[in-house]
Amino acid sequence: MNDYTHLTPDLAVSPQLRPEDMATLARDGFRVVINNRPDGEGEDQPDHRAMEQAAREAGLTYHYQPVVASEINDDDARRFAELIRQQPGPVLAFCRTGNRCGKLWERAQTLTP
Repeated sequence: MNDYTHLTPDLAVSPQLRPEDMATLARDGFRVVINNRPDGEGEDQPDHRAMEQAAREAGLTYHYQPVVASEINDDDARRFAELIRQQPGPVLAFCRTGNRCGKLWERAQTLTP
């Protein structure tokens, strides 16, 4: 699993991950995973609890920040930025396609800290 796009040296975004991807992410050097996809958005989507368990078993820190793509607001962007700032990178954020995570990061860049 290396279908991710680096936005910064310490932040990459990715389309939907599976529990079995977590060990590969850890081997690729990621330390933190942020899930921005709400549970139940897609029928084949793993539940965030299964993702969290797999991430922890792989030695990764996991955060669940579900965001509806059409409803991203400043609070969502601030929380996303804070999660990234608080963590030792590199961080990989994922959603259905990776676009929502990228939009969160872009919006966070426009906000005054």
